[in-house]
Amino acid sequence: MIFRRYKDEGLAHYSYLIADEGQAAVIDPRRDIDVYLTDAARDQAYIVSVFETHRNEDYLIGSCEIEAATGARIFHADSQWDYQYGEPVEDGQTWRIGRLKIKAIHTPGHTPGSMSYLLHDPDGNPWVLFSGDALFSGDAGRVDLLGEDRLPEMAGMLYDSIFNKILPLGDDVLLCPAHGAGSVCGSKIAERTWTTIGMERKSNPLCKVKSEQEFLELHGKMLDRPPYFLNMEELNLAGPPILGTLPVLKPLNPKAFEKEMTKAQLVDTRDQFGFGGGHIPGSLSMYLPILPSFAGWFLSYDKPILFLCDPDDTEEIVRTMIRMGFDQLSGYLGKGILGWAVSGNIADHIPLVPVSDFCSMMKKGGDQFVLDVRDDDEFKGEGLKHATHIHLTHLLEEIDEIPKGHPVFPLCRSGNRAMLAASFLKREGWKDINLLMGGLSAWRAYGCNFDL
Repeated sequence: MIFRRYKDEGLAHYSYLIADEGQAAVIDPRRDIDVYLTDAARDQAYIVSVFETHRNEDYLIGSCEIEAATGARIFHADSQWDYQYGEPVEDGQTWRIGRLKIKAIHTPGHTPGSMSYLLHDPDGNPWVLFSGDALFSGDAGRVDLLGEDRLPEMAGMLYDSIFNKILPLGDDVLLCPAHGAGSVCGSKIAERTWTTIGMERKSNPLCKVKSEQEFLELHGKMLDRPPYFLNMEELNLAGPPILGTLPVLKPLNPKAFEKEMTKAQLVDTRDQFGFGGGHIPGSLSMYLPILPSFAGWFLSYDKPILFLCDPDDTEEIVRTMIRMGFDQLSGYLGKGILGWAVSGNIADHIPLVPVSDFCSMMKKGGDQFVLDVRDDDEFKGEGLKHATHIHLTHLLEEIDEIPKGHPVFPLCRSGNRAMLAASFLKREGWKDINLLMGGLSAWRAYGCNFDL
């Protein structure tokens, strides 16, 4: 018997593989499926089934890829929507994977047709609940995806799912959700990488409420919704285009790269120091660890994408992008920024200001515009009296609040999100853009006697 979990660090997505007696099943697979095929083969098992817990919004499902590679049957939830592939799941439906039994449990709320799957061990005991986006570690799935007018209805469904269907399964049952901490599918997912129904009953605030109304008041909120969600929803009903194999990001020489630039979006995945020291004009700084979090906010699907990156990072970049449906990947600058510069091309820069200089500057006063781009929870209680708060993902809609006639200093915890903001503003025509090297972490470590 085999039980494996796979984590997409960038999107905080969990998928699972179970296998017994030569048969295997995958729950909520990601689009690059090679890891499931490799592990199933290593376990001397063949993937016969794929189970989807709900229609996903934040990544492209890999079900059709697995079906194309293995002939596995796909079972999808949310049967009220017009799926173009697979078979709809019925509440209470059961399957066998070797000696293991899987039972579908209708747990609506995140979506109307969400399904959880209860896995029984070879002795028939309830063992693992694959809860999708119904219940997370420390949180529950967002209930705002169908609009504000349906918040009470969806929250009521999720309350019923949690208290009347999930918690009664027993405290010893492992809870395996579709996401961990950092996912946009929940606002307060805990960092417990493994949990049980009993642990959630004990420590999850949403499992302690006394009524449906209290649940609605605590959880029925509209959250930020990345624009790429709409594309994911459409493709996850139609079935994403089949890749077959993982695409390869091709290296381009400066001349070929420059030619492609006329029709492409430019993304630089180096850190703030590399980007600030020299970058291609018009490029966006998306340090590789934050690429999954912000590509869907700042990039469009109607234009190809070019990268300036470390060649060793190209596979991770490709996996990150195809999981969100960004398939138009034109290549990367094979000779890097140095090759770009020695070929006679223009490079731009963003000044990196040491914290000691920034501290002196703020004490002297002046017309600096300090822009805090962290999220609301990070900003609260910080007492940044001289900073204007605009969350990074709201920059486009609130850009008129940022003056062009003053030095602008975007600010975040470490500086990498701030550099994305700086690069965006630079691309949009702001001239005097600067960055506090190391961000607020450097500010606090330095101990500047000045309240931002």
